Amino acid sequence: MKERKLSLIASLNSQELAAKVSEHLTVPLKKIDVEQFKNGEIYVKAEESVRGTEVFIIHAPTGNLNENFIGLLVLIDALKRASAGDITVVMPYFIYSRQDKQAAVREPITARLVANLLETSGINRMVTFDLHSGAIQGFFNVATDNISAIPVFAKYFIEKSMDNIVVVSPDAGGTKRARSFAQLLNAPLAVIDKRRTSHNVATALHVLGDVEGKHAIIIDDIIDTAGSIVEAARCLKEKGALDIYAAATHGVFSEPAFERIKGSPFKEVLVTDSLPLSHSQEKIRVLSIAQILAEAIDRIHSNEPLSDMSLFKGTTLFG
Repeated sequence: MKERKLSLIASLNSQELAAKVSEHLTVPLKKIDVEQFKNGEIYVKAEESVRGTEVFIIHAPTGNLNENFIGLLVLIDALKRASAGDITVVMPYFIYSRQDKQAAVREPITARLVANLLETSGINRMVTFDLHSGAIQGFFNVATDNISAIPVFAKYFIEKSMDNIVVVSPDAGGTKRARSFAQLLNAPLAVIDKRRTSHNVATALHVLGDVEGKHAIIIDDIIDTAGSIVEAARCLKEKGALDIYAAATHGVFSEPAFERIKGSPFKEVLVTDSLPLSHSQEKIRVLSIAQILAEAIDRIHSNEPLSDMSLFKGTTLFG
């Protein structure tokens, strides 16, 4: 039986990460025509044939997340009407992932709505990174792969040959992630006791664990306004921590995140390129997930297990 060809496409404003994945796979990006009418409506057309091919869409956009998401849905519809075979959306940062449940009456569960819209548009598979809540996988009726970026960060710190490390979870909810990271580094674990008073506002109360005289690494999934993670760093400094680092998969960096990080006790803040960095900041370092995504795409296309990916060998971190 003839093997189905692979087509790789960059969604709207997602060329930066898609180009890196394309280079690793040695598969060129298919050309698409994107236009926006004066009333804001988006027009998308595939400029090359995708008939019968297995299509992977890289969606890691700059700019307006809502507008880019509508563009993604329009793109998927265009590809379905162009007789594409299976369509996989590779969305490292799953938008609205923090709206995964009703925390108060009359609130939406927007993460479920996003999943419904993607399925209705016609996707066959979803690939994402470090979902804010693993329960979001259950919102999909198609296969959904949740890949961990923890080994990327672990590799970075192992290569620095740092001693006397403590891994810190910024809250109780992130303890499982922090424990997995601590095991890879063979380091102890500490937890920040945090109270969230409203959206994007949290107060660090106590540190549970010994951080005095240690290099602390805070591990998280998202840095948005950086308020809570900077407060956590200050709390660790008060408790006697030495150099303080942060590692988070998704650098959203809403204002005033850059200013907060600039004036913080952090020695370095690590994020991946799941979202493009809007501008440079001396304390922020970006680690690429392009090679992992390329291997994941290749394995899905070849019907090979993602749990055997090279970066995950010897770990139990594949989600």
